[in-house]
Amino acid sequence: MGDLRIHSALLLVEPQASMQALNRLINQLQPAGVLLTGLAAGRPQVTLERAAVNIMDFSIPDNAGGQYQDTPVCAEEDVPAAYLSSLPLRPILAAWREAGIPGHISDTAGLYVCNVVMYHALHELRLPGRPEVPCDFLHVPANSWVALSVPGDRPPLPYLSQEEITRAVQLAAQTMAQPEMVTVAA
Repeated sequence: MGDLRIHSALLLVEPQASMQALNRLINQLQPAGVLLTGLAAGRPQVTLERAAVNIMDFSIPDNAGGQYQDTPVCAEEDVPAAYLSSLPLRPILAAWREAGIPGHISDTAGLYVCNVVMYHALHELRLPGRPEVPCDFLHVPANSWVALSVPGDRPPLPYLSQEEITRAVQLAAQTMAQPEMVTVAA
């Protein structure tokens, strides 16, 4: 994608493992920007997340069988209750609309592992001595493969083609890489 160097990694759907992997990636890569993605099966469009909260409250177990309730993502003292996205949300949304990609802004990344990943990444990127790095979480809808794998006795899932999902992620990355677009929330 032009001058952008993209590094992708698959994180486990388990809080401790995903946070450890993020720590390694952030320390090793020293990224200029972080765009996290995750599946939100049931949503009809791509979604930028505005905030991540310091709480885990899982309605279903994670992939390791853990089911947390009212548990902090970060148990350190004096950490923020929430972090706001530091990406240019409105310009990304405008880029999607111009490209004909349905999308919107959600006020929270939920209380499952996606929220954990967003909160932890923003927390790690704000530690003393680290530069302000733009970061956000992008929820993507099911693609056709996921939608078609739903058993017939369950309601159908809305979906976008994988090509549209990929285009949405690419446009978000391109928009966040434009220096005049990046603003960091305080």
